[in-house]
Amino acid sequence: MKVITIKQPFASLIAEGLKEYEFRTWKTKYRGEILIHAGKGIDKKAMKKYEMYNLEYPIGCIIAKANLTDCIKIDENAREMLKKKKSPIYDNVINSTDWDGYGFKIENVEKIENIPVNGKLSLWEYDYKK
Repeated sequence: MKVITIKQPFASLIAEGLKEYEFRTWKTKYRGEILIHAGKGIDKKAMKKYEMYNLEYPIGCIIAKANLTDCIKIDENAREMLKKKKSPIYDNVINSTDWDGYGFKIENVEKIENIPVNGKLSLWEYDYKK
């Protein structure tokens, strides 16, 4: 199954259903089931910003299963759509008008028992046994 490695706190925000889009500088044509891997990288500034959610932040493990359903270009229209969600999770993308990456739409998130495994760049494969 495809896996995407994401820094904390963003992996946990996705696993809890609070963050619907994962932002990257590259696009993907892949659509389908995906595992969310909490990498060993931690964004300390973001951890402080989102501490009000009182989440657990495991690292170095797969923490959720979901569906990657779309990949959108982050342009003015996408920023307007994200603004309407009224979530502080998207503030950086909304306010960074010079950033021109992509948003991977993550839906149907289901937390799973943590699976310790090293992450990789891009989308990668893991033999997931349900």
